[in-house]
Amino acid sequence: MESLMHLEQAFTRLFRMDEWESDPGFSRFIPMVYDPIGFDWRRFFEAEFVRRFNGLMLKGREQVHTVFLAVFPTEEVLKRFLDESAPGDLLFMHHPLLMECGDPRGRWGRGFVPIGQDLLLALKEKELSVFTCHLPMDTSWPLGTGGAIMEALQAEPIKPFCPAGNGHVGMICRVTATDTRSLIDRLITLFDIPYVDFEGKERARIERIAILPGCGDVAAMMREAEASGADAYVTGEIHCHIDNEYGRTNYAAVMAYAAETSMSLIGVSHAASEYLVMKTQVKPWLEERFSVNVTLLPQSRWWW
Repeated sequence: MESLMHLEQAFTRLFRMDEWESDPGFSRFIPMVYDPIGFDWRRFFEAEFVRRFNGLMLKGREQVHTVFLAVFPTEEVLKRFLDESAPGDLLFMHHPLLMECGDPRGRWGRGFVPIGQDLLLALKEKELSVFTCHLPMDTSWPLGTGGAIMEALQAEPIKPFCPAGNGHVGMICRVTATDTRSLIDRLITLFDIPYVDFEGKERARIERIAILPGCGDVAAMMREAEASGADAYVTGEIHCHIDNEYGRTNYAAVMAYAAETSMSLIGVSHAASEYLVMKTQVKPWLEERFSVNVTLLPQSRWWW
């Protein structure tokens, strides 16, 4: 058992969260989804979270027996947390909102979706805590969303790319020589996904890869990676499959770039690309340092 304050302070130090005044993405997305439905999120969430859009979002009891780890607050994840937790337990996630990114072999998504008010009320009534860490975790190396992928692929860092806030989200890396088919097979196993999203060229030899967890579906990022010598571009999303004007515009731009690039462009799903850090890095980090149980909450569907 550990105190909530102790865990909160430890996460804040690990990801250097005090260096971030406010998360640039979720400071826009949270008002965007909650204001139109009239949910008073400013009163419901913790005051410091309302200011920073990272950190302790809901505060339950002070004593924590189990820390649950997830990436997105899907209904499935939150119901499991409610069912399997005891009062005071903590859910540590990467995102404070569900992001429906779409399925390359299925329906397109809606983008950011609010957590249902019934689930939020149930979390508060059970005196559970929720802590989220977005861009501070994306820009954290070697323990971070990108660092976990590098570690799993035994990739040697060469240079960062894709600047965001106080750091970089992406890394150009050197890997043991492989080919496109072999790399895809390895990624499917690593991320436990049924298939990847693929564009660009199949290559007989890949020695440099660009690793960019989450949203990599921007042609300018792909060009930056290719200019740095990448043979393959591994990301959460190579396409924005969000069913709105933004999504369709991004999709068209990436399709135009894919027709001319020499890289293999490989998407492993936004959620899966950012869950790996929870499974392979955050879980052992917690178990080595704290007297808590740690429970993983994977999604049954990574393409959403």
